[in-house]
Amino acid sequence: MGIKIIATNRKAAFEYFLLEHFEAGIALHGSEIKSIRANQVSLAEAYVEVDGKNAWLINAHIAPYDPASYNNHDPLRSRQLLLNKREIRELWDKVRQKGVTVVPVKIYLKDGRAKLDIALAKGKKLYDKRAEIARKDTQREVEQQLRGRG
Repeated sequence: MGIKIIATNRKAAFEYFLLEHFEAGIALHGSEIKSIRANQVSLAEAYVEVDGKNAWLINAHIAPYDPASYNNHDPLRSRQLLLNKREIRELWDKVRQKGVTVVPVKIYLKDGRAKLDIALAKGKKLYDKRAEIARKDTQREVEQQLRGRG
């Protein structure tokens, strides 16, 4: 079946240096997986919280699934991430360091199951963001010159 990307957190790569990626399953209700398959997901305000035993996806918006009627889910509820103990322990140890956090990068379907790509991240400084914007601008100009638009 392969991988179908549903939603990406575009601000994550701009706001943070992404250090190490993990693939996590998500504990979902029936109407939530149907909304995900209909591409009705937003990771813009989402973040991951790790306590000693579990990891949680907080503030991810999965739109209510209309045909589910009265049996619908809360769009902003906290969802448990399905990771093994070693991964949770590793995340917990790294998050306790100063300046390191866990951010959701993208949500996708892999063989029919919803998966979340999360990354350990370190915040960028303003000058890092400016350098990134300048690099993208010069790259865009070079591509336009090569295409003959310039």
